[in-house]
Amino acid sequence: MTYAAPPPTADDPDSERAQFGRRLRALRRDRGWTLSELAERSGLAVSTLSKAERGLMSLTYDRMLQLARGIGVDMAELFTPDGTSFAPGSFAVAAKGEFKRQETPNYVYEMLFPEIRNKAMVPMMGTLKAHDLKDFDDFVRHPGQEFLIVLEGAITVFAEGKAPVTLRQGDSLYLDSSRGHLYASAGAQDARILVVCTEPDTTEPAPAEASGPRA
Repeated sequence: MTYAAPPPTADDPDSERAQFGRRLRALRRDRGWTLSELAERSGLAVSTLSKAERGLMSLTYDRMLQLARGIGVDMAELFTPDGTSFAPGSFAVAAKGEFKRQETPNYVYEMLFPEIRNKAMVPMMGTLKAHDLKDFDDFVRHPGQEFLIVLEGAITVFAEGKAPVTLRQGDSLYLDSSRGHLYASAGAQDARILVVCTEPDTTEPAPAEASGPRA
């Protein structure tokens, strides 16, 4: 079976942000929850959820994961109401440019196969707009394991308790995602990466949100 997402409006991130916000609002209202109730369930601040629903803010991967766990849905359901569970024997193909985009101040996420639910892995391509540790307010942490390979340029990996590591095109990394970590472009060029994260159980309680904005 082949799945195909609609072509993204990659040149208009605000449109993708607005679509995500409308989908989030629909999921919340379908459950009859207020923003405060969703905040309590997800561990995200009411202000964060309000901005996301109004298309004023995009969420980083760790916050999207918290949100999905708080709602009790697969992360893919945050992007589209239509989807198919990946069953044994399934076969999915995505053409170049088929993804759902989330753009934050430091990262551009290109979520691959967003219409496939219950994936064991979450594959993403992305662009690193940040170039220094000072561009971030806190490390990113989330359950699961993570694989990264540099597609273009070079990156610096910052991990709690570790010296910074520079990776260049073709270099890769595998880590425990619960260790605080950040990725930044090394040099003037915005680097391109492919990241694959394992998908934890979204029914587990979400941790409380740390103060301050993320990447």
